[in-house]
Amino acid sequence: MNKFILSISCSAFFAGCASEPIIDERGVDPARYEADLADCRSYSEQVDTVGQAAKHGAVGAAVGAIAGAVLDDASAGEGAAGGALIGAVQGGAEAQERKEKVFRNCMDGRGYQVLG
Repeated sequence: MNKFILSISCSAFFAGCASEPIIDERGVDPARYEADLADCRSYSEQVDTVGQAAKHGAVGAAVGAIAGAVLDDASAGEGAAGGALIGAVQGGAEAQERKEKVFRNCMDGRGYQVLG
């Protein structure tokens, strides 16, 4: 169980690490850009990456436990652990994608051309 908690924590931590956006800087006021950047980051932080990882991890644990129990009663725990890890990683990745989409949409909406 400790490995499971560590895995979810690591997944959530790395999911929260986003790189600085690359924008077309032609005609961009640096002061306004910094303010818009802060606002858009604030909006994107509303996406709950840790919660999504935990939610998907719980579903994965249930599915894994059922699959393990069907195969062999002794495998239910291993199935639950494996399913939880896979679910947590998938949930964290999906939440990170959503977070990046929110950020990009915010910057696009403020007139910036986000290149990457």
